[in-house]
Amino acid sequence: MEYHRTKDIVHVMKLLGHKNIDNTMLFTQLVSFESDDYTTRVSIGVKEDRELIEAGFEYVTERDGVKIYRKPK
Repeated sequence: MEYHRTKDIVHVMKLLGHKNIDNTMLFTQLVSFESDDYTTRVSIGVKEDRELIEAGFEYVTERDGVKIYRKPK
């Protein structure tokens, strides 16, 4: 689940205490994820940025001066 959340295999390897990345790769392949559904929100100011981050949203990108955030459903 941590790999699905972070997409950082080295972080997961260290978290699990594995010495060999192959062991970690095996575990990440055993988990089946149904979907990548996200709730999205947009922000145009620092106050909204802070509120979204505090609510668990992560920054994705900026387009036309609007920041886009998401979090898993």
